[in-house]
Amino acid sequence: MTAIPVLARTRAGLAVVRGSLPGPVILVPTMGALHDGHRSPLRMARHLAGPTGSVLVSIFVNPLQFGPLEDFDRYPRALERDMEICAEEGVRAVFAPSRREIYPTEPLVTVDPGPLGKVLEGRSRPGFFDGVLTVVLKLFELTQPDAAVFGEKDAQQLALIRQMSADLDLGVQVAGAPLHRDSDGLAASSRNSYLTEPERKSALALSRALDAASSAAYAGPSRALAAARVVLDGAAMASPAVQLDYLVLANPDTFAEVGGDYIGPAILLLAARIGATRLIDNTSFFVGARS
Repeated sequence: MTAIPVLARTRAGLAVVRGSLPGPVILVPTMGALHDGHRSPLRMARHLAGPTGSVLVSIFVNPLQFGPLEDFDRYPRALERDMEICAEEGVRAVFAPSRREIYPTEPLVTVDPGPLGKVLEGRSRPGFFDGVLTVVLKLFELTQPDAAVFGEKDAQQLALIRQMSADLDLGVQVAGAPLHRDSDGLAASSRNSYLTEPERKSALALSRALDAASSAAYAGPSRALAAARVVLDGAAMASPAVQLDYLVLANPDTFAEVGGDYIGPAILLLAARIGATRLIDNTSFFVGARS
């Protein structure tokens, strides 16, 4: 029989639960609305915890990382279903606090993400990474995990959290779980639930563009980007249209855009809007001919 995770809704309740968890304790921070894509980090956390350790999931829709015109109010919330998925994946405890529990007062001090937080998602969503890093730091302090797992779909976020943990000596190992795709190729996301059937069909251009770039990567950065743009240019003419925010081929360590003569590992990141829904995706590959 699947064990139901212990649910803590307050800091005091979390402290009691955390004290009872056998270590190592592996944290999986989420905003809830769990789906098959979340099973990847949950299963990695279960592996890291080993046979005697514990997986602790946090569920909190963080207002600090939403802009004034973004979807905070309509972001999906489904705690009962989230608890079922956590039970299926062997989670021992869930921390699902209210806004007041996380932010008893409006924070006057937040985490500055530095230069990496000002490009790509940081440029498109000013203040986004300040909010992400602030809440992650608070969750690390409240849950005191040995390690934490984040999805590789949010590649820039993962890199920033790793940097924060190292720079601030947090003592938390930060692991990345592989990106999960639905059977049609769309990267799993809670925001996929916003898409109408025609919008989802248009959104499949994102993964097709990444695949096209990967296939052309042997010929260099320019050819890889051009292959992706052919797909996205076609999708921009579709109905519903795919409105590209950015398409960037970057160094996977620094997230700086690579030049036309670059040879080596790279990550291709994109963001686009389909209707009212904004989606991100990425893939990694080697650019240029291997010697």
